[in-house]
Amino acid sequence: MSATADHAEERTNPAARLGFQPGQVVQEIGYDDDVDQELREAIEEAIEGDLMDEDFDDVADAVVLWFRDDDGDLTDALVDATTYIEEGGAILLLTPKTGRSGYVEPSDISEAATTAGLTASKSVSVGKDWSGSRLATPKAAKSKR
Repeated sequence: MSATADHAEERTNPAARLGFQPGQVVQEIGYDDDVDQELREAIEEAIEGDLMDEDFDDVADAVVLWFRDDDGDLTDALVDATTYIEEGGAILLLTPKTGRSGYVEPSDISEAATTAGLTASKSVSVGKDWSGSRLATPKAAKSKR
């Protein structure tokens, strides 16, 4: 595959745009009937493996957190998610888009991320119903400089 084809895939595959790579262990939290199955499949394709469920009891390279406004306290969910990832890992916070049931205000995401000690490094549309925010742990944020 040429470099051009690789860049084309990054533009069309949201999982590649979000930095998922082969061999990563990715834990999924908050799965329900409303999640974007195409995104899940794209992530599994990018990591060349299955997403680990909430019962996974080892350390992951990243966490995919599906969160809706009525799921409880976002700060608590983010703090809990950080306990599952390697130092320097990332959390992909997925929330319903504006106008969808369960929509979470960007200011609430920003405040919860800051309180949980995370840095928002990138937001991206990941499907017709979901937006994603890539949140980095402090070590990951520092290594980007």
